Amino acid sequence: MSDELPPPGLDPEALRRHLDRTRPGLVSGPLRARLIEGGRSNLTYEVTDGSGRWVVRRPPLGHVLATAHDMRREHRVISALHPTPVPVPETVLLCEGQEGEEVLGAPFYVMEFVEGTPYRAVAELAAIGPERTRSVVLNLIDTLVELHAVDPAAVGLADFGRPEGYLERQLRRWAKQLAASRSRDLPGIDELHDRLAATLPAAPAPTVIHGDYKLDNALVGADDQVKAILDWEMSTLGDPLTDVGLLVMYSSRTPGAEGAIGATGGAPGHPDTAELIERYAAGSGRDVSSIAWYIAFAHFKLAVIAEGIHYRYTLGQTVGTGFDRFGDLVPPIIENGLTILQEG
Repeated sequence: MSDELPPPGLDPEALRRHLDRTRPGLVSGPLRARLIEGGRSNLTYEVTDGSGRWVVRRPPLGHVLATAHDMRREHRVISALHPTPVPVPETVLLCEGQEGEEVLGAPFYVMEFVEGTPYRAVAELAAIGPERTRSVVLNLIDTLVELHAVDPAAVGLADFGRPEGYLERQLRRWAKQLAASRSRDLPGIDELHDRLAATLPAAPAPTVIHGDYKLDNALVGADDQVKAILDWEMSTLGDPLTDVGLLVMYSSRTPGAEGAIGATGGAPGHPDTAELIERYAAGSGRDVSSIAWYIAFAHFKLAVIAEGIHYRYTLGQTVGTGFDRFGDLVPPIIENGLTILQEG
């Protein structure tokens, strides 16, 4: 970590003063901070005093009031899961309301820093070889089984969401997102939505779900074990097979999901879709006969996300490179979703 100016959104001196007041003795010297790249929307920083390291999470710059709830929600689920077999960082503190505004200009929480590698691309997996790649991905599935085995009531999360009607609400939510960014003809997208709506499966018993469960939201140790699952901003109580469907999609050779979007199924040694589903079913004891619906639903969500990025790109609202590719990714994602529903 260099002596450059601190990253936007985190004042190390203000944070240290707050930690000295609320956690005396935790910090032993001046703090330095850097922004950790990745994640969906909330900002993540590594901070250190030279001997200890911590992670700070806060909403994006210019956040609106509703995002304040995200910090409390993330902090709550991570704190609840820490005593369970699910690997998550240990939380240090939550700071919200007026106090959060005074310290960092937004609500935030602090948690321990966990050593590990987030594998985000086929090339990164290829570099560790097929045997280790297989081990990493199977361990990720096993960790998902552990998450879905947690009794929400036993860890204080009985009221963490509204599982009744979860799939219907999700489908409506993503259809609304599509409508907000629809600026061109997208053949097949309405058919995919309508088929999903017409074939809603009977949901299994609800569990704590991550909401964005995939390899690049996990930190993997040198022993190929999952050391921490990160980015819990979409977690709730809901249908556990939505996590499985999303992970399977990102673990396949989904057209459009590689490269810019980050699917990993093309890596040598990566378990195929059938093996991932079978391993989850064996570990969880759940009926996965309707899993094609969930994988197709994951494609619908991915198509909506990619179209939203494309729409913002056409408006000149994206910063950086590579955004010009997202428009071309959407049609094959839609096509693959339809094929999975037809063949499922």
